[in-house]
Parts: sequence; structure tokens; C-alpha cells
Amino acid sequence: MNPPSEQSWTRFFPPVGWLSAYRREWLASDAVAGITLAAYAIPVSLAYAALAGLPPQVGVYGYMLGGIGYALLGASRQLAIGPTSAISLMIAATVGALAGGDADRYAQIASLAALAVAVLCLIAWLFKLSVLVRLVSDSILVGFKAGAGLTIIMSQLPSLLGVAGGGHNFFERAIKLLGQLGDTTPLVLTIGAAALLLLLIGERWLPGKPVGIATVALAIAVATILGLPAMGVPVTGKIPEGLPALGLPTFGLLEFDELFPLAAGCVLLAYIEGVSAARSFAAKHGYPLDVRQEFLGLGAANLAAALGHGYPVAGGLSQSAVNDSAGARTPLALVICSAALGLSLLFFTGLLTNLPKAVLAAIVFAAVYRLVDIRALVRMWQVSRIDFYAAAIALVSVLLLGILQGVLLASIASIFLLLARASKPNVAFLGRLPGTGRYSDSARHKDVEPLPGVIAFRPEASLLYINAETILETVLASLRTSADVRLVACDLSASPYIDLAGARMLHDLHDELALRRITLFIVGAHAQLRDLLRAEGLAEKTDSGQWLRSLDSVLGEHHSDPTNRTASA
Repeated sequence: MNPPSEQSWTRFFPPVGWLSAYRREWLASDAVAGITLAAYAIPVSLAYAALAGLPPQVGVYGYMLGGIGYALLGASRQLAIGPTSAISLMIAATVGALAGGDADRYAQIASLAALAVAVLCLIAWLFKLSVLVRLVSDSILVGFKAGAGLTIIMSQLPSLLGVAGGGHNFFERAIKLLGQLGDTTPLVLTIGAAALLLLLIGERWLPGKPVGIATVALAIAVATILGLPAMGVPVTGKIPEGLPALGLPTFGLLEFDELFPLAAGCVLLAYIEGVSAARSFAAKHGYPLDVRQEFLGLGAANLAAALGHGYPVAGGLSQSAVNDSAGARTPLALVICSAALGLSLLFFTGLLTNLPKAVLAAIVFAAVYRLVDIRALVRMWQVSRIDFYAAAIALVSVLLLGILQGVLLASIASIFLLLARASKPNVAFLGRLPGTGRYSDSARHKDVEPLPGVIAFRPEASLLYINAETILETVLASLRTSADVRLVACDLSASPYIDLAGARMLHDLHDELALRRITLFIVGAHAQLRDLLRAEGLAEKTDSGQWLRSLDSVLGEHHSDPTNRTASA
């Protein structure tokens, strides 16, 4: 057996590639990016851990360990890995029911979910399942993100208002919140609103700067000086110092059918969001991205997070944009970020004790409100109603059912919408462009010349079981409204594939036309189509010599032959 080439090793273990090409002048950029990303990650990871219902330090564990895992096997040079809003809410909505109120079991199940994500990523890499993710359309993602954003915002409003909140989905939370508005704590609302205002101003006027950590520092200082915890303002409390103890999550906590939907939903969310972000940065910096390798990078990140008792992590656009804008040239920035977070866990967690929880809610709000892309939804309504309906299905399913069930239902819906589109292909009825031997759809080009006594149609899709009956009905409907038809020509030049149901449809069309003494010609058939048509016996009913010819040559020959006036059975 020949040893693997350097290129194959580079693909399997990307650091071999980027380290061999590393330049000394990149180190300063990667160091600045890593420290900037750590400053961004601390408040965001604390906020997302709270959103997930886990201790705040668990979010930091995810950023620290997930970044190291991704740096080893990930393909992107700018993608940043850590907890995300959607996965955090999915954990909160799913693990709570499985843990039965036991906080220790809750944390163990969350870590077990991260390990299951790593296993599924390895399986997806082995079987090259990246193609399956493409079944989730962009319109589905727009609706899903909008639903997730609204759900997350609604989940954080009680912390911003200082009320108890409650409910299992968006609408239940909204009803409970309306009933609790009279209990709003003015001091908590003031703190949350001020933090949110600072974050939004910083996003607008100081893009790429560590506004989040500055807001956190200011909030801690104000809370400590004014004694806000003593006034009843909820704060994070004591965060344990030190690095996480490494070890495998506890097995046997859940049955496979309980764990698999959660892990599969996390993989789907993490891969789609991560690959979308990684592709944009790869295009910006001009290097190729192996989307299959991203399964290994994501799997390594989640394995590392699971060993550190974290919960599932993913690549996100917002943290990756921070990493990129700060100057990250390679994944070494993630390693430096992890080192900075490790130092923070060792020496600086005591500084976070008086951080108001309303500030964490404001951080989550500022991070996710952009997910609700009203402009994209309006454009879909104006341009493509079927895409709008797909987005609406995803949005409503997330609002009603939650993140996990919503993403699974949206995925299924995307498949059915794909089939629905394929089941109703355009059937172009052709006319001759004046003065040429070319033909075009008479519904789109009003100046085409009609073909006396001829119906020429071109299915603009593969002939499959899901659309064969529709095509047949469309042609027969045209036949009923046409007079003195002597010839029907089926142009298959726009049909790359045909299955048995498509061939059966051509049999049925021939038989129906034969009863009316009308000839059926098949033209423009590609090689695979001709092979299947011949195997299915169409050569016995139509002239197979014409299958490869153009429509113009067949029609010209037919009209020049005075014997071709009626069909032969």
C-alpha cells in the first residue's frame, strides 16, 4: 500500500497545511484576534449558558475546549466555535424534560448530547452526508432563524423586566409575560435597557470592538459600588475558579430514542450555520473549503466540549465575524482565545460575581435580534410565494413546537416542498421563432409561429414518478383544445433523467394518441433516456431513429412527406 500523500494528510489534518505555510507576521494578527475573541466570548458564553439553563462557567468551557477541537480538524481559518443561541435554547427546551428537575442530571445529559453530536458528525463524515444538508433550503433557514430569534427574545424578556416568566413555547411565554407586566421591577428594567442600549450603540458605531466585555465590566462596577444585589437585583453569583475536570460524560442516562432527536437537531443546526459562515470567509480570503471536513471539525469541537462537561457547540457567524475583523489569519487565533479563557477561569472569575442577569439577557437580545429578517420575508412574498410559504412553515413550527421540533419539521417540510415543486414542472408548448429553425415556449414568446396540425411540447424537468401524471394531463388538455392535430412531438432535450413511471407515461400518451390516429414523435433524448426508452419497448411504438434528432429536422421531414398525414397505430 502506498503511503498517503501530503495532500491527503492535509485534508485529514488541516494544521499540516496552514502551519507549513504560516508566516511570522501573522502571529501578531492571530494573537490580537484570539484575545479579542476571548473578550467577546466571555459575556456571550455566560449569557448562552444561562439561556441553556446551565451554570455560567459551562458556556466558557464550550468556547475554550470547542475552539481547540475545531483548530485541530476544522477546515476554516476564521470560523469561531462556541455555544450558540439556537442550540442553547434547544438544550433548555429538551433537556429540562429529560432531567426531571435534577440539576446534576441536567448537566450530565447536556454533556452527553455533545458527545452524541460528535459521534453523529463522525458518521456523517464517513458516509459523506453533507449532501443531505442541502435539502434544507435557504427559505427554510430564513423562517427558522426568524422563529428562533423571536423565541429566544421572548425567553429573555422576563429577565430584562425582572419577572418570573414561564411557558413552553413562544405563545405561552407571551401570554404569561403579559399577565406579569404589572410585576415589572423598574431597577432591573433600567439596568437591562441601559445595557441593551450600550450594546446596540457599540454595534452601530464601534463594529468589531469588544463592546460586550466593556458593558459587562461597567455593569459589574455599578452593581458593586451601588450594592445592587442587596437591592434584589439578580446576579450571576459565585463562579467556580479553575479549569474543567476532563472526563467522559455519564452513559446510560437516556435511551437512544430520547437522545438521538436532540443530537440530530444540534448537528443539523450546527453544520448548516457553521458551513454557511465558513464558506463566506473562505470566499473572502480566497482559499478552498472542504465542507465534508467540517463534520470532523465540528465533531472534534463537540468531543472536546463533552470531555470538559460542556454542552453542544457550533460555528456561528457573529463570533466568526469578530474573529475575522480582529485579523485572524489561521485557527491559531482559536488556540490563543482558549488560552485567554483558561487564564480567565483560573484567576478572574471572582470579578463576575456581581454581574446582573439582566445584562446577560441584553447580550442575548443584541446577539439574536438580527435573526428576524423581515426584509427577506417580504422579498420572498414579492418574488416567490412558495419560498415564502416554506419560510412561514419553519417560522410557525418553531414558535409553536420549539427549536428542536421546529428544525426537524422544517427539514421535512423542505423535502416535501422540493417534491411539490418537482411534481408540477413547466411544460412548454413550442412554436417556431420566425425565420429560424429554433423553437420556443409560445406562452413566453408571443411572436412565435404556430405549428399547424402539430403539438410540440417540451417538459422542462426530468420525467419522474412525481410529475409523469401531471405532464400527461397537461398534454392531453392541450390536445382537447386543439383542432386537426396530426402529430404530437415530445422534445426531451430539457429532461436529463427518466424513470420507469416517466417511460410508462410515454406509453400511455402513445396509446391515447393512437386511438385518435395521431403520430407521436420523441426527439432530443439524451443517451440515458434512449437506453431506458429502448429497454421499456418504446422503440416498438415510435421511431427510435428520431430520438436523437432535433425537433426542426423531424418536423421538416414530416411536412415534406405527403404520406405523413395520419397516424399509424
